[in-house]
Amino acid sequence: MSLDFKPGAFNDFFREETFREDFTYRNSTQNIRRFPFPFDRDDYMYSVNMEPHVPGRKGTAFEHILDVDEHYVAEMIDRAKVLADDPLRCQSLPHMTLAGWDLLELIMEAKARDYPQWFSLEKSGNNWRWINRPLGIDHSFTFLDESTLPYGPFEYITRQTQGDFSLQDERDGTLWMDAGMVTSQADWSLDFDVGMNFHEWHAPVPLAHEKGVFDRALKFLMKLQHGAPVRRFNWTMTVNPLLDTAPETYPKWGPTKATITPENLGQKQHLRVELQSLYRLPRSNAIAFDIRCYLASFDEIVTVPKWGRRLHRVIRDLPEELATYKGFIRNRPAMVDWLSKYDDGQPTSPGWWPDD
Repeated sequence: MSLDFKPGAFNDFFREETFREDFTYRNSTQNIRRFPFPFDRDDYMYSVNMEPHVPGRKGTAFEHILDVDEHYVAEMIDRAKVLADDPLRCQSLPHMTLAGWDLLELIMEAKARDYPQWFSLEKSGNNWRWINRPLGIDHSFTFLDESTLPYGPFEYITRQTQGDFSLQDERDGTLWMDAGMVTSQADWSLDFDVGMNFHEWHAPVPLAHEKGVFDRALKFLMKLQHGAPVRRFNWTMTVNPLLDTAPETYPKWGPTKATITPENLGQKQHLRVELQSLYRLPRSNAIAFDIRCYLASFDEIVTVPKWGRRLHRVIRDLPEELATYKGFIRNRPAMVDWLSKYDDGQPTSPGWWPDD
């Protein structure tokens, strides 16, 4: 068996676009308005910033537990290309198979419930039928029987789901990253991190360790309960709308940081936002970590005046260590200068949402 995309996946909603080479990715006007802008104030410091992951404001990326947007089909095609070039972008240690089934169930049930026009799930005991209309998949299988899937359960469902995923096993008083599907990461390597514990894979983050951020985060996550997922934001910058910014491919995308000019910055410089959600899984007791990546160019962001003002102030005042860690210290002066044209000095309202 194989997992192939059938013709006709693109339509008036799902955009035909690329995240590489000619970079035809764009956000529609409606999609800009639902972009999860990560700054609720005019400054930023790394923090746990956890909140309950519950359905939120209609018409936003928070409306449903799993967000399916206009980029879905194009992102899944890009994921398949990354995996074809580097199969190690998806790994699952043998003891994580049950957690993979847990995640498959969570995702299928959520998508069938929230997007019935695109996804269906029929159950008769352990005999399940899954229909994914955007990708042209209609597949009957036996739940908990790997032989009835073309891949392991974790890879099967994450090949059909926007965002990177990792699965954390809880043992020895900490969490261990023992499975992952990582094709749209912000410059970190699954192949390097798989098998590490919580503090080991967060070791490169500056300032946060000294402030005890990760000690508090681990204590919080160890108490995470099934049925009570949580979420947080993370963010960085990317030149071009490139999903795959892995260390393994740095020779391809790293030099693009030197291509920014005052004339092309608005089009090429992108704010990269991760909406990170965490779920306690019922059978395995593992934690699923969903890292959903959203991209918006500076040209798109400043169409919302509040965001243009605020992004200027955040980038201008960010501690140098964080600007270096997030990989844009070289281009920060150009960003600040470009964004200053969109900051009239007026106060900004609290929270993330556009004022209108």
